[in-house]
Amino acid sequence: MQLELPVIPLRNTVILPHVTSPVDVGRAKSKRAIEEAMAADRFLFLVTQRDPEVDDPLGSDLYAHGVLAAIKQVMRLPDGTLQVLVEAKNRVRILDYVPAPYLRARGEVLAEPSHYDDAVVRVLMQEVKEAFERYVAANKNLRLDRYQIEAIQSTLDPVVLVGMVTQHATWSVEDKIKVLEVQALEERLKLVLGYLTRDLERFEIDKKIAARVKEQMDQNQREYYLREQMKAIQRELGGGEDLLAEVDELRERIEAKGMPEAVKEKALKELRRLERMQPGSPEATVVRTYLDWLLDVPWSEAREEVLDINHTRKILDEDHYGLEEVKERILEFLAVRQLTQETEERSRAPILCLVGPPGVGKTSLGRSVARSMNRAFVRISLGGVRDEAEIRGHRRTYIGALPGKIIQGMKTAGVINPVFLLDEVDKLSSDWRGDPASALLEVLDPEQNHAFQDHYLEVPYDLSKVFFITTANTLSTIPRPLLDRMEVIEIPGYTAHEKKKIARYFLWPRQLKATGMADRIELTDAALDRVIAEYTEEAGVRNLERELSKLARRAAKQFLEEPWEGVRTVDAADIQAYLGVPKHRPDRMEAEPQVGAAQGLAWTPVGGKLLTVEAVAVLGTGKLNLTGNLGEVMKESAQAALTYLRAHADAWGLPEDFHTKWDIHVHVPEGATPKDGPSAGITIATAIASAVTGRPVRMDVAMTGEVTLRGKILAIGGLKEKLLAAHQAGIRKVILPRENAAELEEIPEEIRGELEITLVEEVGEVLGRVLLPKPLVLPAEAERPGAQPGV
Repeated sequence: MQLELPVIPLRNTVILPHVTSPVDVGRAKSKRAIEEAMAADRFLFLVTQRDPEVDDPLGSDLYAHGVLAAIKQVMRLPDGTLQVLVEAKNRVRILDYVPAPYLRARGEVLAEPSHYDDAVVRVLMQEVKEAFERYVAANKNLRLDRYQIEAIQSTLDPVVLVGMVTQHATWSVEDKIKVLEVQALEERLKLVLGYLTRDLERFEIDKKIAARVKEQMDQNQREYYLREQMKAIQRELGGGEDLLAEVDELRERIEAKGMPEAVKEKALKELRRLERMQPGSPEATVVRTYLDWLLDVPWSEAREEVLDINHTRKILDEDHYGLEEVKERILEFLAVRQLTQETEERSRAPILCLVGPPGVGKTSLGRSVARSMNRAFVRISLGGVRDEAEIRGHRRTYIGALPGKIIQGMKTAGVINPVFLLDEVDKLSSDWRGDPASALLEVLDPEQNHAFQDHYLEVPYDLSKVFFITTANTLSTIPRPLLDRMEVIEIPGYTAHEKKKIARYFLWPRQLKATGMADRIELTDAALDRVIAEYTEEAGVRNLERELSKLARRAAKQFLEEPWEGVRTVDAADIQAYLGVPKHRPDRMEAEPQVGAAQGLAWTPVGGKLLTVEAVAVLGTGKLNLTGNLGEVMKESAQAALTYLRAHADAWGLPEDFHTKWDIHVHVPEGATPKDGPSAGITIATAIASAVTGRPVRMDVAMTGEVTLRGKILAIGGLKEKLLAAHQAGIRKVILPRENAAELEEIPEEIRGELEITLVEEVGEVLGRVLLPKPLVLPAEAERPGAQPGV
């Protein structure tokens, strides 16, 4: 049932059905609403404000659910405020607000469910009553008289019980609104019971904490009394022999540590302070912990380094398949270190930054470099670090102070020349606690890191002998000053051929060994191809290893249930029985030319992807509609493409007035996936030109490129990933910007040799190659844009 009634907005109050409650009305609009309700049938809607500070709320400022209430009595107070006694009847869902001098809305009265499990409801009611009785006894902020409690305990109506308990409970407005919104009666009772149980647990915890605090205060007083007695006894007996022995041991360790002179002087100064302190005092504990850190951190200990690029090449080839360009960059970097190991230039070598999608082997490359150089390997993750103290440490004036992650990593390494991997440097954050990226500048700058200052150590620490390697998924989120300190090595995604080799020689043998299935099961090449194509969609091989692990585990289970002799071969047809329904559908090109569609190529964090852009022209007023979860850059590309076509309408047979009489709708499918970037410009231009002229587009050609207003086609990024996507989708003809010609040398020959690549500089070249002649115009199509004879 729908009603149109005045609305009274409530501050910090939620009224439930079957509850009678006084409401103070002071706002002019609300008074007008009361007058209108009294003049009619005395009914109105009571709805709670989302923000109680709003003095003149609109419909958008109120929750969507409220109650239908009847006015029982109205009293005018001396200050002009109306005190209205209302009786809530039913729950209401507000549909919309209608224009009026006061808040007035159309709402749907929500009837209470008539069918429910009576036995379940009775049990829930009893549990709610018992929990509420305990809640009243434990809640110090709730004062109910005996009659109110008896009314709740004696009610037999579950709706009334929910309303009365919720009305009296000291819950937040949001919690009470949730109770009001739930339709199912059983679920409403469960929600109320859950809130009561939650608060009872909190009350119990508060009680335990209060008891513990009192006990701790008593214990502290007792300990203070005993410590004072102990001081007096030590003064009389000349005690403290254990502390003196510990100080002598620390002094010997400091002398033998090989610290720099300034650090040694600082350590001895702190040791003299410790001598004068009482052994059990908090200050002594702080000083002793500080001295332990100074002694645990390496100052002169070093591991003998092996610099042999032939040995490093062997290790890298053992641990990683492919990545030839990346390996060469690393070997070039190490060759310079090998030749300059006795000069000062070595210490100013740049920091390596391995950049690539997840799962391509960035961290394992750093581990392999450390193994090949016979260095200790330390890895710390910087993902989500937002406190500068995580890098530089906390000052010792804070309770629980510790050195930063850099010094902690050096303690873990135990030597001054480890390979230090800073993982996920692109995921650093910053807030009011400081900017960790700025703190890393001192760590990674060869001109500064010989005297790194950690706030906890308070002495310079030499990081110049550390081989720093950082990893990142993207360069866009790394601050420019930090990126300037690093030598970037990009690790692109693997081709399907490379993934197959990695799976065959690295991942699959590892899973067979881990599951005990070696010499019991084997995968054919066709099976590996299907796992890669239909069960993974990534640039790296992390998910591929998970799927192979799942396959091996399932095979192990089958072997134990029904053992077999020899080696069982798993072919492509058997994969679904092990891994279930395929998770991904490989991109496939459309065979037939299409009107208003074009094949584009996109870069994603998990590799390249075929992107079909659709366009439709319909009667309208010249609007351009863009859908498909597009980012701002992609929307701007569409605007530029449309403007170019308008400027060159005559050249491509576009109607002169198409931009005023036709709406153009551009859509990129898979709207759940965000899409952004300028490289879809020529794809959008082609789709629009096809939609307006009615000329089909060749769908066996994929294209990518940024378009300018003058029709120039600019270079794009992610070339390798995009060409891999086209190749895997079966497309053999690709249109690329001419400015990307030099990058084609980096594309694997196995891919480049099977693609017919056309380099273009202007949009007209693209349209001339992919737009086919227009078919015969049918009478029904005569009014389409671009349907003029001879086009």
